[in-house]
Amino acid sequence: VQLQASGGGLVQAGESLRLSCAASGSIYDIKFMGWYRQAPGNQREFVAFITNEGSTNYADSVEGRFTISGDCNKGTIFLQMNSLKSADTAVYLCNVWTGSKYYWGQGTLVTVSS
Repeated sequence: VQLQASGGGLVQAGESLRLSCAASGSIYDIKFMGWYRQAPGNQREFVAFITNEGSTNYADSVEGRFTISGDCNKGTIFLQMNSLKSADTAVYLCNVWTGSKYYWGQGTLVTVSS
């Protein structure tokens, strides 16, 4: 499975961005797709995921501000990010779980200026 994330950019605090992730290859094996992020000097942290049945889960730090959507069966997901904060600044990475292996994309940079 190959992953391509896009949609990052530079925004002001309080503004919104929408990230996209497109998977290609053996997408029929996908069990869930999700987003992680990694800020400079920090460890990678979970943001949100969506299962192939449409169930979603969020990190406490983004609950109520971010919304994950899309269709794992089509290999396409989105992350709508509202009310962005400077603490949200990071490289956002898309990942996939097939039931036996994780796959990761290269990420897209989100920078939120205060």
